[in-house]
Order: sequence, then C-alpha cells, then structure tokens
Amino acid sequence: MNNIDRLFDAVAAKGHVCVGLDTSVEYVPPQGRGVSDADAVLAFNKALIDSTLDVAACYKVQIAYYEEMGLVGLSAYSQTLRYIREKGGLAIADVKRGDIADTALRYAKGHFNGDFEADFVTLSPYMGMDSIEPWLESAKAKGKGAFVLMRTSNKGMRDFEYLEVSSPGGSANGNDKKRLYHAVGDKLAGLATANLGVSGYGMFGAVVGCTERDEAAEIRKKYSNLFFLIPGYGAQGGAADDAALLLREGNGGVVNASRSILKAWNAEMQKSGADESTATIAFAAEAARRAVVEMRDAILAAVSPAGKK
Repeated sequence: MNNIDRLFDAVAAKGHVCVGLDTSVEYVPPQGRGVSDADAVLAFNKALIDSTLDVAACYKVQIAYYEEMGLVGLSAYSQTLRYIREKGGLAIADVKRGDIADTALRYAKGHFNGDFEADFVTLSPYMGMDSIEPWLESAKAKGKGAFVLMRTSNKGMRDFEYLEVSSPGGSANGNDKKRLYHAVGDKLAGLATANLGVSGYGMFGAVVGCTERDEAAEIRKKYSNLFFLIPGYGAQGGAADDAALLLREGNGGVVNASRSILKAWNAEMQKSGADESTATIAFAAEAARRAVVEMRDAILAAVSPAGKK
C-alpha cells in the first residue's frame, strides 16, 4: 500500500484535517517558553500531535520555520517528523523543492530517507517534469508520495498559474487555450494514471487551494485521479463549503490549517478575557484539539448535510 492509499484510509477514519505545524516560537504559550526556542517548538509540536492524532488525517511540517533556527531548528524539524511517524501518523514535509536530474534525486534521498524522512513532500513543477520524475522513482521504492503545486491559494497565484498557454488538444472552454495550472494538472493526471493505488488515486497528488470557489467543481471533475492537498482554509478566506467542492465522494483530499490550530489557545483566552501569560502547553494542546474537531465536523457537514462524524 502506498502512502496516498494510507492517507485515503486516514481521511475515511479521522476526517479531512491536515494540521500544519508551521510552528514559530511566538505560537508557543508563555509557560512553554522557558527553554531554547527549538526545544519549546518541539515540545509544543509533540503535545499537539498527541492531542490530535485521532482526529487529524495528517500533519504538514513547513521546513522554513525550522531552518530559521539553524541546526537546532533542523533537529527539531527532524524530531517532529520522526515523532509523527512513530505515533502512526502521516507527515508531509512542506519543502517545495523543484530542481532537476541528479539534484532532484539527492533531494529525494534526503527527504524520503534518513534524518528528514517524511511520508510526503511538496514539489514545484516549473522546471518541468524532469524535476518531478526523479522523486517518483525514489517514491516507488518505499511507497512515498508528493503533492505538486498546481493551483495555489496565495494572492500571487494569478501572476503565473493563470497565464494562458497553448493546448493542442483543446480545453474545457472549447478553444485551444488553457491556463498554466491546467497544463500542470494534465501532466500530473497522466502521471497518476500510470501509478494508481488501490484507492484510485495516483502516488503523487496536487496542491489545490480552496479560495476560488467558482473553479472548484471543474477542477475536481477534470482531475478525478489526483488526491488534493488543500490550503487556503480559514485565514486565507476558504470555508468548509469551499473545501468540500474539491473532494470526491467525501474523500480525495486533506484540508490544511496552521495558525488557527497552533494559536487556538490564544484565541480562546482572548475570548474569555483570561491572562494569556498563564497559558501552558497542555492547555494549548487541548485548544488545538477543539479547533481540529470543529474544523473536521464543519467539513464533514459540508460533504454530507446529515453531518457524518
């Protein structure tokens, strides 16, 4: 069983939430900061993983938050990935690599094995398919997976992803033009067809944001064999109903949220008027769980009006 199939099963069992561990020490509650920044972040991550393991489909660990702390930060990154996987969870290394040939192969070895081993990585496709294919060859050996940037959720996505490109085979709009993100999706769909798992999805999926509601149904229908990593929920404006449009028969995607979960303790204390300086990691972990459950239930209700739990 490859990791996309494992993720499909995790969604079926736990819901669609991907917890983003984009963890800055600023997000750690005050009572958890009495050690080094890297140690505080690691302790915070472990507590959140423990509290959400049964209600989160997976975890996405953004490497930039750890790189900024130097070698001790990368140690915290490595230990976070290891802890997720030791607990039986699925870890996405958000590294957005995009180089070619032997360089891509070295990256793949570094993130599919050893100190930085994860179950999935994120990749940028804009140097071409020879920046993706070396990862696939490495992935096959251990059933790993990847999510390739397709149509993202940031404001600047229209700078390049929406550019019209030639489409000799025509397009959904009935002309010979399509958007660049469609060109990426078409390539990924072909790759998926050649590498389908038992769940019906390819080993490599796509990053598709939930902030452009009008396009969601067309994207989901057109790329039915791609599993989606869905950013844009919460802070970027995406809601449960938006994310649900990118799912297929209630599965086929995980919805990422980071700050709304990492800082749930802060939001709760502000709402209640409590003294934020007293907040502990234990309280933060409980608040994170409540935020994940609330998000999970909102998405499940959007998928099924009966509110499947």
